[in-house]
Amino acid sequence: MIALRHFGIDVTATTGSYHVSVDRTASPQRPIVLTERGDTVTENVLLAAARHPGTTVIRNASSNYMVQDLCVFLQQLGVTIEGLGTTTLTVTGVERIDQDIEYSPSEDPIEAMSLLAAAVVTGSEITIRRVPIEFMEIELAVLDTMGFECELSEEYTSANGVTRLVDLRTVPGPLKAPLDKIHPLPFPGLNIDNLPFFAIIAACAHGSTLIHDWVYENRAIYLTELTTLGAKVHLMDPHRVMIEGPTKWRAGEIMCPPALRPGVVILLAMLAAPGVSVLRNVYVINRGYEDLATRLNALGAQIQTFRDI
Repeated sequence: MIALRHFGIDVTATTGSYHVSVDRTASPQRPIVLTERGDTVTENVLLAAARHPGTTVIRNASSNYMVQDLCVFLQQLGVTIEGLGTTTLTVTGVERIDQDIEYSPSEDPIEAMSLLAAAVVTGSEITIRRVPIEFMEIELAVLDTMGFECELSEEYTSANGVTRLVDLRTVPGPLKAPLDKIHPLPFPGLNIDNLPFFAIIAACAHGSTLIHDWVYENRAIYLTELTTLGAKVHLMDPHRVMIEGPTKWRAGEIMCPPALRPGVVILLAMLAAPGVSVLRNVYVINRGYEDLATRLNALGAQIQTFRDI
């Protein structure tokens, strides 16, 4: 909302609603500097700039995969955007967008990381096809320091014509804790949404791993649910957990946390636990993944889903 003020948008928050007024004669008089390099804030400013005749400069912009996807989509609609993949975007908007195009969003690196974590925690060899490698390179570099091995195919291009893809085959083997803490950074750093998957990977590794989730308040707390399944997870403060491995997994019954990625982490850990585990209230997982249980079952998992009546 702070950034959109440059386009004449004024928002007043009241109890239960927002009141929005727009001065359509307003125009950014200087580069828009985002106070936080967030994905959604960058996308919202991009959309405003796309319909604003003239040139808008956005600094400290996110260059993450979904932002690049939106840039390529807008370019195909006639919007000029310079700086794709950087933190400075120069947008020359158009007054009217009215054309039909066909566009394919890029593959999701968070889904790729989810499947990679499933392979690690179950000690499985899995081939993950169409991995957007540009948005997984830091994760793979960190995993390399832990002794993780994989095989990558030659690169090829996604249907959007931009994103670089590979097929990735996991190679089961022993892991060790990294020497440094694992923490996220804005792209091209380790993706904040991929950070929780390192909790179960660390639980499989020999040694102690510090995971620092500095972005979200209290999300790290949900990782302590892994203790029910046998993991040694020590909560150091609302942002940091220390994980000791390797883990002798055991079955358990857990209420799914309201955070999407920790919920999936618990589900994947249950795949490694002998016996029958129960994960309740999985709405948050279904919100973020399409038919995850069905796809994991196709790989050999045994997941039954029930709808509460």
